[in-house]
Amino acid sequence: MNVHIKSPGAATTRYIARRHGMLIDGKWRQAANGAVSQIMDPGLGKVIADVPCGTGADVDLAVAAARRAFEDGPWRMMKPNERSKLIWRLADLIEHHADTIAELESINNGMPVAVAKAGHVGPSVDLIRYTAGWPTKLTGETIPVSSPGEWHAYTLREPVGVVGQIVPWNGPLMMAAWKIAPALAAGCTIVLKPAEQTPLTALYLAELALEAGFPKGVFNVVLGGAEVGAAMASHPDIDKIAFTGSTRTGRSIATAAAATNLKRVSLELGGKSPVIVFPDADLSLAIPGVASGIFSNAGQICTAGSRVYAHESVFDRLVDGVASAAQSLKVGYGLAEGSQMGPLISSTQLERVSSMTAQGVREGASVVTGGEAMESDGYFYKPTILAGLNPQMSVVREEIFGPVLSVLRYTDDDLDGIARQANDSPYGLAASIFTQNLQVAHKMAARLRAGTIGINRHFVGDSAMPFGGFRQSGWGRERGREVFDSYLETKAIASPL
Repeated sequence: MNVHIKSPGAATTRYIARRHGMLIDGKWRQAANGAVSQIMDPGLGKVIADVPCGTGADVDLAVAAARRAFEDGPWRMMKPNERSKLIWRLADLIEHHADTIAELESINNGMPVAVAKAGHVGPSVDLIRYTAGWPTKLTGETIPVSSPGEWHAYTLREPVGVVGQIVPWNGPLMMAAWKIAPALAAGCTIVLKPAEQTPLTALYLAELALEAGFPKGVFNVVLGGAEVGAAMASHPDIDKIAFTGSTRTGRSIATAAAATNLKRVSLELGGKSPVIVFPDADLSLAIPGVASGIFSNAGQICTAGSRVYAHESVFDRLVDGVASAAQSLKVGYGLAEGSQMGPLISSTQLERVSSMTAQGVREGASVVTGGEAMESDGYFYKPTILAGLNPQMSVVREEIFGPVLSVLRYTDDDLDGIARQANDSPYGLAASIFTQNLQVAHKMAARLRAGTIGINRHFVGDSAMPFGGFRQSGWGRERGREVFDSYLETKAIASPL
């Protein structure tokens, strides 16, 4: 792949080249056993940095620091408006360093740098600022009780304690922001584990948290792989675990949490999100909506609209339009001028996407466009559309997590029947509906079993909107007011007068 690659800025280059550590109790540390892991640039297929590779021993140190900061430190007792100021200050620092953070995210994750800045750094700043307003509003209630006599009864909302947070590689900065901001606003202390493939922006975020003035031990970052995640899930002194990733790993975390101290668990897991295109859909909205829903971030999005149900009257025009959009996408290195879609995260993920697509073809799917890897040192896969499908094919039922779209045809206008097809999945994370008839749109939205539903667009991304899934797509909600249910305990107090 011959592309003109823009060099990263001097600040980005210096940051990548430095000696990296884990943040524990306000200090940068190497792994207790001295181990390191190599960090790749997926667009070039080469190593760019070494970072510590932690173990359970490092988790123990971080949890102890977080416990001290929660029980003895100033964080839990800090006035709500002071917590708000620090959280807002963190957002300001992220915004100030937006160019460097976007370049780091692009180099380490592969996404185009313009997408990283506008679609990840900007929304992270917005989410943190939105959340900064909440500490003064996390109130209890006075309760009118019916017991005999006069009473003063009320509730308090208190932080759950030390929280472990595990975030994925497909949106490293934004997923970290979604987790740390509400936990900090609630008065919790944090041990964050970024994905082992993409730790750079989490480390940069931790550095900015120190600069913002967060007390030591409030925000800790431990690097490593499955061993670190397992140690967090089973740690007896972590009060709550928040995880974003695969459904299989989510099950393991829930099992480990239950087996130790029954810690609180919130899970944002996989998806196989349906897109329903009605006969009257405005194709000038539906075609780019479907294309962006599956090809953004090379399809490595849990909400990706990976299976489309299109009415037979618009099926061919929709498929032709999305295929044209796929073929015109500029697939390239994240720092290359004009890149619109980057690589997959790793050679392992490239092999997974390739093999799952090939399996679909063996089962009878036809390739409209794409269907193969690109010749490159990086891990690039062509934007792909599969047709000629039936609902039982693996490409229709299983999450591929790549730029592969399955398009199915339906023939009638029975909303219940269409909804049954869309709901025929173990997942229930997101869905979207394209129609000019708002009555139909809202009737269908009521029938779909998904946590986030878009009408005439696929992604719904506002900081105030709760996000989460039904069924095997997870437990609990991120963003909005609902996220605080995961980070607060409710205490009921009553006194007879």
